[in-house]
Amino acid sequence: MTLHQAIASPGCGCDRQDMLHALISIDEALARIATHASPVSRTEAVQAGSALGRTLALPVRSRSMAPTFDNAAMDGYAIATSALTGHGPWDLRVIARVPAGQETTASVAGGVAARIFTGAPIPGGADAVVMQEDVLRDGDFIHLSRRPQPGLNIRRAGSDLARGASVLDKGRRLGPKEIAVCAAAGAGLVRVRRRLRVALLVTGDEVRRAGGAREGAQIWDVNTPMLTASLAAAGVELVASAHGADSRADLARQLGDMAAQADLVISTGGISVGEEDHVKPAFMALEGEVLFSGVAIKPGKPVSVGRIGKAYWLGLPGNPVSAFVTWQVFGMALIRALTGERTRAPTRRHVVTASPIRRKPGRCELRPATLAGFDSHGREIVSFEDATHSARVGLLSLSDGLMFLPADAECLPAGALVEFQPFCQS
Repeated sequence: MTLHQAIASPGCGCDRQDMLHALISIDEALARIATHASPVSRTEAVQAGSALGRTLALPVRSRSMAPTFDNAAMDGYAIATSALTGHGPWDLRVIARVPAGQETTASVAGGVAARIFTGAPIPGGADAVVMQEDVLRDGDFIHLSRRPQPGLNIRRAGSDLARGASVLDKGRRLGPKEIAVCAAAGAGLVRVRRRLRVALLVTGDEVRRAGGAREGAQIWDVNTPMLTASLAAAGVELVASAHGADSRADLARQLGDMAAQADLVISTGGISVGEEDHVKPAFMALEGEVLFSGVAIKPGKPVSVGRIGKAYWLGLPGNPVSAFVTWQVFGMALIRALTGERTRAPTRRHVVTASPIRRKPGRCELRPATLAGFDSHGREIVSFEDATHSARVGLLSLSDGLMFLPADAECLPAGALVEFQPFCQS
């Protein structure tokens, strides 16, 4: 099933031929990225604790079973339940103390007990650990009023990981929980793909550094800090960041220089069809190969992907919301493909609209939306603005993701079922 087919009938509609002309659907664009973008080949061994955000080049296998021995799940007293005869209560003499990290030769067979602490090895003959809150201690004896079940509060050897088991697959992106699994498996070193090298080129003569001086017709640069932060969260290496002048020759030179040192060049602005849109002509002047140029979406229709020599190129629109939306959908898909990541991408799920929607049909609209609780049927509700504005950044921080409005839908009632894709956090 393709992504747009997940929307309830009549479908997303963004690949209707009468609407597309030269545009392609979201699904087709993602398919081309998945088909043509190859992961970087070089790998390296790094300490697992320093591998946050890296993608595994080889699977991780457990070097031993975990835990490696039967141990106590909490502080208490290790006993042999078979020694508890009759209906109780029972008084058992404490004959040993077993702290974590120390081997023990103690045995509790014969109606005695051992004081034990969380993580300590289980003494011989014991088949239960009674938590300390459930006994009364009187000198060298404990008083036990209830018979524990065999196996109580004991973590059995191998119950977490089996020796030699594959615990993380090739292509898994390493986050804190995956690094925890590596450590538990004894994988101090992991084999990962090298960091993706990315160059960022933000165009527009009117753009000035955020917070810096600007004149009446100039604007602060939103795209550079926004995309720099997005790339940092994605775990890639930003090897160059520059402001591109609105000159075809200069942009061609900058794109060529960046392509020579990066795996991926990202540009913003200059990819539409206006007289001042020079990025795409500069790309073509470098004999760039186009994978796609133009997707049937709103906002972000001009988004483009191609190659300049050995480097891939992602052309994002200049308007900040358009750039952010297309980065979320296509940029992160390209990053995953180039890093060899096989972790499942953020999946769309169905939500219901908090209010009615009226819109101009024609393209699939990706509108920022905020999760707003659940309806009486337990379905998630999203709230949103009345329209999508490609240059209004203020409400992005309040949004949780994108809702997908079908291309041919002009009116949707409150409570309509639409698809929702959460924003990538990393």
